[in-house]
Amino acid sequence: MTATRIPAEGVARAAVAGSASVPAAGSASVPITGSAPVPVVGFAAWSGTGKTTLLIKLIAIFTERRIRVGVIKHAHHSFEIDYPGKDSYELRRAGASQVLIGSKRRWALMAERRGQDGLSLPELLARLAPDELDLILVEGFKPESIPKIELHRPRLGKPLLFPDDDSIIALAGDAAPPELETAKTTLPLLDLNNPREIADFIIARFLPLDRAAPKGGQSRA
Repeated sequence: MTATRIPAEGVARAAVAGSASVPAAGSASVPITGSAPVPVVGFAAWSGTGKTTLLIKLIAIFTERRIRVGVIKHAHHSFEIDYPGKDSYELRRAGASQVLIGSKRRWALMAERRGQDGLSLPELLARLAPDELDLILVEGFKPESIPKIELHRPRLGKPLLFPDDDSIIALAGDAAPPELETAKTTLPLLDLNNPREIADFIIARFLPLDRAAPKGGQSRA
């Protein structure tokens, strides 16, 4: 068995066919009582591969196609989205456990986890509003058993992840890794520098076929 390079016109066909390593559909979505589950797709890669850069391009493509996207990003260190001098920052510094700030254009909830463990991926997913989303993209959380696309750049000299992760459903790279000669995989190979090819793969694998046409149809209610 050898790796299979999937040309752009064959992406949808390969995605629908799937892979034996793809987890059951229920494990790849957020179940919602009374509505369809929202698919969850992860991206696994070593630092410096360009996960966020790719996600920015994918989100623009999905938005163009009227697909409502939610994103969960893992942060390895303490992070700050507020700054001194803002009312919301001062309210949190005074000791508020949660601060919700809202306007007619957006709202944000900031929750302090003083002395507590970080939230798991399922706990974070539960905090999204799935009735307002068609697709959830996850950056990081490599150990989680959700369908993931591995991003790989051979020039970084890092090992491939898929041999030790059965939840990886495709490999996106900017060149064919030499290790593929002995890896014995049937995973689809996507072009990391062609975000539309990767978007088409995700749409065909996780969303209805009528979502593949740019700007066609309406978002799911």
